[in-house]
Amino acid sequence: MRAIAPLAALVLSTCLAMVPQARGQAAQSPPPYAGPLFDTHLHYNQEAWDGNTGPYPPAEALARMQRNNVTAIIANSRPNAGTQTLAAARETRAAGVTVVPFVRLYRNRDDYSNWFRDESIHEMVQAELARGTASGPYRGLGEFHLYDSANANGPVAKKLIALAERQKLAVLAHVDDVAIDLLMANAPSKGRDLRLIWAHTGIGGAPIERVQALLERYPLLMGELSYRPGLTCEGGRLCPEWRALILKYPERFMIGSDTWVNQRWSAYDEIMRGYRTWLGDLPPDVARRIAWGNAAALFDLR
Repeated sequence: MRAIAPLAALVLSTCLAMVPQARGQAAQSPPPYAGPLFDTHLHYNQEAWDGNTGPYPPAEALARMQRNNVTAIIANSRPNAGTQTLAAARETRAAGVTVVPFVRLYRNRDDYSNWFRDESIHEMVQAELARGTASGPYRGLGEFHLYDSANANGPVAKKLIALAERQKLAVLAHVDDVAIDLLMANAPSKGRDLRLIWAHTGIGGAPIERVQALLERYPLLMGELSYRPGLTCEGGRLCPEWRALILKYPERFMIGSDTWVNQRWSAYDEIMRGYRTWLGDLPPDVARRIAWGNAAALFDLR
């Protein structure tokens, strides 16, 4: 027993000595970002609301935004009736949420793989733009997908990119880095004046050097950061290379929930907490830009 006592005392003294250090380390961890959020990639698809009978009717969807201090959204839905519903809902006004409506190119799931060559999609987009929403005119097109980059050269894809630039509409595109170049090449300005939001900033994991090269090449290209591989490291903090890129281009990134399936609605609180964690890693002015200011500037919101 006498031999054990000195060892126990040493262990105890070592642990006590580490307590202030541990406390100091915790104190150095920045607090989460606490300001408003602009969700720039929100879907209100049929399975979420289904004419108010789904699991996330407007009151429930808006409650999730409100408790996370999400005060503006880019709404795009399959079909566009979901966006129309959010734009008109009294719950939206009560929650203090501004709806920035986009025309989605999908009436149903079959359109995902055919929209770029389907003239009826072009006609549908024109009809929706003429119709507008209860919250005002549509401000963009998308989200759309290109599973094969070459389909950026489809006849309807070309028409819609030209239309977007001509009418100063933003474009939300879920594509790879090759398709970014192809879409930009189809714009009248060759990408100089096209406001393209890159959904996920390359969900396939485009190298960060490639992301930077595209940002440098196209002055209005914006990166939306949901699902982005390699963005966060231990503890949900920004990985060093991404933190460096964001600090270099603080005006070029935005956040989004991508509620493409109902599981994302059920995880909405967790998704927004994750953003607040790594936004807290950034200087306050940069965090405000990523969280709110960049999207607000894009759509002239206060």
